[in-house]
Amino acid sequence: IIAGPCAIESREVLFSVAREVKVVGAAILRGGAFKPRTSPYSFKGLGKEGLTFLREAGTELDMPTITEVTEHRDVEIVYNYADIFQIGARNMQNFTLLTELGRTDRPVLLKRGMSATLEAWLSAAEYVLLGGNERVILCERGIRTFETVTRNTPDLSTVQPAKARSPPPVIV
Repeated sequence: IIAGPCAIESREVLFSVAREVKVVGAAILRGGAFKPRTSPYSFKGLGKEGLTFLREAGTELDMPTITEVTEHRDVEIVYNYADIFQIGARNMQNFTLLTELGRTDRPVLLKRGMSATLEAWLSAAEYVLLGGNERVILCERGIRTFETVTRNTPDLSTVQPAKARSPPPVIV
């Protein structure tokens, strides 16, 4: 289980949530320091300050940490604070970012884009793999459907073909 706050809003909230998710069995602490948002007016995370809080919480609770990196220029700073890079659905086709992550030695969790085909998702993973980083984890996070009540619909039918066609592990 990977769990934690979508966006790191404060040190206090992060630590409170982190303690709770550890108690219920989470193995990896998630927290968004940089949050891409559809609305330019929405909270976008605390940036470096959020990364500092995430590292502190991970160290205190003895949990590896994961956070989203959204720009190739932020790879180095995120590398210094997080154990795993997360590539969100909006950045699945940010090839400059994926290429840069291929040069690192940290795991990369690659979420499937909301409208991405299996082929596009696996090709995105190849950008990281071809750079020399074999520590890719594919994440099926749901696709956009005609349903308006739910945000994303998990496409479980894609998990087995992804496992069969690509070496990285697949999580949902």
